[in-house]
Amino acid sequence: MSFTAPDEAPAGPDELGEPESGRQEKPVEISDPLALRALAHPARLAILQHLILDGTATATECAEVAGLSPSACSYHLRALARYGFVDEDPAGGEDRRHRPWRARYVSMTVGSDSSQPEAVRVASRLLVESVQAQFEKVRANYLDHEASYPADWQRAAGASQDVLHVTPAELEEIRASIHEILARNRRLKRHDQPPGARRVHVMLNFTPWFTPDAAV
Repeated sequence: MSFTAPDEAPAGPDELGEPESGRQEKPVEISDPLALRALAHPARLAILQHLILDGTATATECAEVAGLSPSACSYHLRALARYGFVDEDPAGGEDRRHRPWRARYVSMTVGSDSSQPEAVRVASRLLVESVQAQFEKVRANYLDHEASYPADWQRAAGASQDVLHVTPAELEEIRASIHEILARNRRLKRHDQPPGARRVHVMLNFTPWFTPDAAV
């Protein structure tokens, strides 16, 4: 999932047609506060992420990822489906109890600027904070086992911090350049992944380090 501003008009469900992994060029803008709050649930984020990264899965298979019972996952899948994030795979057969689900969108944006209604901004922040919490779990798990990873992965991984002094236009250019590099290496389809490629979680934050009255 991406929470960056799209370069073109976002696509709606009818425009997307069949779900396509890695459809980063047309993020779907989520502006319904109820949908944003529904997605902010940690289990639903985990389920949706699993469907995006690993393809279709049944509620039983999602249960292993979310750490819940299959019945609980069925409930969360239906909640995600209610807002268009997932749907049942029509190629999964007639047995609805074991029919796999698929991700409807793989790239989304959320609005949190001042032009958005208060309900949207609050729900957007809730979702972003939930995504951040999920990332922190991944990072904490890595740090707990860091010494067990191969030396080359330890050298390549990790966090970095920097400070920039830029204009808004320059920051947008920097962000676009970084996202272009990330897009080239996303490779959600296995046949695009070179030998030795493994999954790496990336979280970027560009945070204004000044007070609003200093922005003028």
